[in-house]
Amino acid sequence: MESTDGGDEERTTKGSAWDLPDLPTGTLPPHIQLQKTRVVCNKEAPTNTENVQYAGAYAAAGVDNTVRLDDFRENFRVEVIKLTEDDMEFDLIGLDASIANAFRRILISELPTMAIEKVLIANNTSVVQDEVLAHRLGLIPLNVDPRLFEYMSENDTANEKNTIVFKLHASCAKGGSRITVKSEELKWLPNGSEFLLAKGNSASNQDSKQKTYTSFSCSQDSLPEFADNPIAPKHADIIIAKLAPGQEIELEAHAVKGMGKTHAKWSPVATAWYRMLPEVLLLKPIEGDEAEELVKKCPVKVFDIEDIGRGVKRATVARPRNCTLCRECIRGDGWEKLVALRRVKDHFIFTIESTGALPPEVLFTEAVKILEDKCERVITELS
Repeated sequence: MESTDGGDEERTTKGSAWDLPDLPTGTLPPHIQLQKTRVVCNKEAPTNTENVQYAGAYAAAGVDNTVRLDDFRENFRVEVIKLTEDDMEFDLIGLDASIANAFRRILISELPTMAIEKVLIANNTSVVQDEVLAHRLGLIPLNVDPRLFEYMSENDTANEKNTIVFKLHASCAKGGSRITVKSEELKWLPNGSEFLLAKGNSASNQDSKQKTYTSFSCSQDSLPEFADNPIAPKHADIIIAKLAPGQEIELEAHAVKGMGKTHAKWSPVATAWYRMLPEVLLLKPIEGDEAEELVKKCPVKVFDIEDIGRGVKRATVARPRNCTLCRECIRGDGWEKLVALRRVKDHFIFTIESTGALPPEVLFTEAVKILEDKCERVITELS
């Protein structure tokens, strides 16, 4: 009886929670660190998607969760992965999702560009209605730096500093074949509008020069900014309309400066989006037939097979950035124990596709300036 009690006491002592080792102060347990820094993707849905902002969230573990400027400076990085004339892919590392989303929203809706706003139609006998024709013209991206122009208010007069004028005159001869009117037909008028305003009353001076729809004090092509860089549509092959024999379009298009939050035609990007960096881990070595099955399961070729010798083939993670989180690799019995899918919470793959007004790298730097101005205004209001 005594030996039995002694054995029970020994087993109780071995299983006591008081004998567990103390966690080192200043560091989080591995499972809490995983919840803080990673989004874990299961077969059903992702977990740990929230960001913990409270400074004292990990105070019991001796970890200060306060956001400090010095830590941000040390961890924040921008790495350009791909850069072309119109596209840019780069990594934002050490940043919160709210800041990345702020850049995305600014790129889409708050960076100004030049776009056609007013269309003066002298003749349109095509099948395209005037309103539809004006809308199509407004969506044509213009190859001009908007920073060289000023905003135009309702009370301002159109001049060389706030307006760009194009003319379009296309016709299809009777008896000819159908023609396609493209954006290359838009011709820049550096001297302003050529359409005359309606004449005033008879008391007006008949000898005075009749006014047009703009008041240019000088020709825009005389300005150094446009002397060697004439203004034109970014792409010359955008279809505007198709004319049958006997049909004609004659108009003037006036472009002004605006922002995407007013109308999408002023948005400088075709799209701007981001995603968290994928992290694909093999929890156990996957060899033989299972390795080949895993490679076939992934539609974007994240996995590859390497020969480790003696005819043994092993699966490897070759292209983790390609992962789209389709979760095909963890569907099926037992695959969740072999493959782990995660997202890094503070590492964003950012993609910018410019419409052509400004290069994508310039668009991002301008977005940073706008966000900086917003922060300065908030600080000024609070101080």
